[in-house]
Amino acid sequence: MNRDEKAAVIDRIAGELESSQAVFAVDYRGITVSQVADLRARLRAADATFTVVKNSLTERAADKAGAEALKAVLEGPTALTFVRGDAAAAAKALSDAQRVTDVLAFKGGLMDGQAVSSEDIRAIARLPSREVLYAQLVGTVAAPLNGLARTLNALISGIAVQLGQIRDQGLVGGSAAPAAPEAEATPAEAEAPADDAPAAEAPAETAETPAAEADAADTPDTTENQTDAAAEAGDASDAKED
Repeated sequence: MNRDEKAAVIDRIAGELESSQAVFAVDYRGITVSQVADLRARLRAADATFTVVKNSLTERAADKAGAEALKAVLEGPTALTFVRGDAAAAAKALSDAQRVTDVLAFKGGLMDGQAVSSEDIRAIARLPSREVLYAQLVGTVAAPLNGLARTLNALISGIAVQLGQIRDQGLVGGSAAPAAPEAEATPAEAEAPADDAPAAEAPAETAETPAAEADAADTPDTTENQTDAAAEAGDASDAKED
């Protein structure tokens, strides 16, 4: 490999390091070509690639991409898995291949720019895949919504039943209820003139008042007549004595 070819490999690995969500390093000693082909097919489903590169070139690529933490695992035969998709699915594919082939020992790597150990990669491999996590999240979010929908449906159904009962009751007693107030209102209106009768008699009492005053006015005249008669009788008595 000449200098230009090495430079191209370094640029390619640096680009992979910058664009990958996670990078898992494994010891590939003992793996066969067919096993590598099967592993690459499984990693492809997680949007990951399996690459074998010289450690010296990988170190230079790590320096160029600012991933110096990866240089700590570059000892011995090292293959890198660049993960752009589901890190849990990629770690699980590596773990399954390790169990089947009894090779591919985890060495460590990077995830979101942070160094991870071999134990961390095994823990990541035990996590549910992204699709499963999405399904669980959707189920968790949808469960309260489904409960709310059922509650609202039950509430609306209950209201509809109650409105139906009220409507039925209105149909049964609706014709009699309005008639009662109208029947009671008619006698009340008929009795209204009777209540006003005393008011009609008031002018009669007022009319009697001048009559009483007229009688009172005649009384002084009678008294004066009696006084005059007494005076005349006295004069007559005096005349006889003389």
